[in-house]
Amino acid sequence: MMAVVAAEKTKLIFALLLFAGLISCGDSSSEPKRAANSPHFNNEWAMDKVWEDGKAEVAHYDAKMIIYGKPRQFDYVHITVKEEFNEEFNVKTDDYNRDDLFSVFKVNKFARFETENYPYHFLTSIFLPRDQIESMHKMTHTGQEWCGNTFKQFTRSEGGYRYDYNSYFDGSGHGTMEIEGNNLIWEDQLSTLLRSLKFEGGLVFNHRVVQSQVDTKARRPHIYDARFEVSEHPEYWEVNALLDNDKNNTYRFQKEYPNLLIYLDNWNGFKLKLSEVSRYQYWR
Repeated sequence: MMAVVAAEKTKLIFALLLFAGLISCGDSSSEPKRAANSPHFNNEWAMDKVWEDGKAEVAHYDAKMIIYGKPRQFDYVHITVKEEFNEEFNVKTDDYNRDDLFSVFKVNKFARFETENYPYHFLTSIFLPRDQIESMHKMTHTGQEWCGNTFKQFTRSEGGYRYDYNSYFDGSGHGTMEIEGNNLIWEDQLSTLLRSLKFEGGLVFNHRVVQSQVDTKARRPHIYDARFEVSEHPEYWEVNALLDNDKNNTYRFQKEYPNLLIYLDNWNGFKLKLSEVSRYQYWR
């Protein structure tokens, strides 16, 4: 009798372990978990199968930026691609059999332009959780010119973001600071984030926005209490982001998915106009 009871207990334990193993395997999948609905952004936007084709969206823009009081024209490239990150190193993984993977959108923005004295190079890398691109996971920015290098990194922390910086400017050579606030969006992510809006003519909402980091300065970012207004036009959606009383950014997006940015007019004279777009594996 005791042998029978022991055997039944063994079967029960085995069944429980098997069930637990199945649950564990499900949790370790790299498929992003669905986030809670956002009142203004569609968290399903980045989950479309178009991003699963192993290619990157490479968009070229005719750009203009005011540097040293003069407009500089150049090619600004936006590269958008899905990647798998691992939690251990918080970067794109080389091992897809790990159990700490999660899916992100990588948005690389690259620019090179000339001035009278020397060229500038900017590369901004933005990483957004695919299931909640409203919440930036990580951002790095580098700026190089003949005076020196500047590197900035913003990573999620418990109360907001950790800001690590290294620049060639006296007083901000290197250091770390905290940017408090869990409900922040970043001006540099808007060209992608606004593509996921629940577009509707007359939509108005407010959100805290961290100022753009596309420069060579390493200083504490200003946080705007911004107002967003959406209007519908025959061939595009227009979004006005009033960052401050005299700082308005105007964005225009294609109406059809994936709602590509086609135009940007920034308050400080920075402008973008889409020139071409394609999908391919740029790393090959």
